Amino acid sequence: MTQQNKTIEIHIPSNMGYEKIAMESGAAVAKLMLFSDDRINDLKTAIAEACMNAIEHGNKTSPTEKVFVTLTVDDSKLQIDVKDKGKPFAPVTDKPDIKEKIEGKEETRGWGMFLIKNLVDEVEFSSQPEGNTTRMIIYLHK
Repeated sequence: MTQQNKTIEIHIPSNMGYEKIAMESGAAVAKLMLFSDDRINDLKTAIAEACMNAIEHGNKTSPTEKVFVTLTVDDSKLQIDVKDKGKPFAPVTDKPDIKEKIEGKEETRGWGMFLIKNLVDEVEFSSQPEGNTTRMIIYLHK
């Protein structure tokens, strides 16, 4: 069955908890595309992290702003774009210092971008005056 160029758009409120809607939608699409359970779990975590970043850091949990999630299906890959209306930022994708975090010397948060980078095949963080986008791509056969 050819999946080429199908697009699903989801708009979620900027409230924690709603990232689960985008996460489960992405998982449902990946399942239809016949991704393995392990890859689906990776994708769910990446989508949740991207949405939580957009909700908290991009939209500042503003009740008037939405997070826009676009799933683009192709025969060989699934692309997920997560967009917010926040101010431009410089992404931090360095490996967190686990020991420092465990010892309480660093904030325990700040894993999102690192996790995303390591869970999907490609990731791009971009900022424009109108907002930020996290683009994630996961390939069906890699």
